[in-house]
Amino acid sequence: MISWARVNELKDEIGEEDFAEVAEMFLEEVEEVIAKLRSAPVEQELEQDLHFLKSSALNLGFDAMSKLCGDGETKAAQGAYSAISLPGLFETYEASKHAFAQGA
Repeated sequence: MISWARVNELKDEIGEEDFAEVAEMFLEEVEEVIAKLRSAPVEQELEQDLHFLKSSALNLGFDAMSKLCGDGETKAAQGAYSAISLPGLFETYEASKHAFAQGA
């Protein structure tokens, strides 16, 4: 679910103190997009929103989430909006966030 190797790599790159700030910023930005998708997803913006979430997830080591977002991004690009599982993405994000908090 979490790539701890990526988390450790990021900590080594930017330092422990800056890592905490980056993680906090990541969670805030991701929460905004997740909230938007929960309340009022716009089909024409799904590809862009999922791309943002995928990139953010990759940066912080949220592997399972990044894979779901990548899959959804591809489906959105093809116009297959009904094939995108936003509830699955939300569940994976919450589980990833919990695992990250436990291990960080």
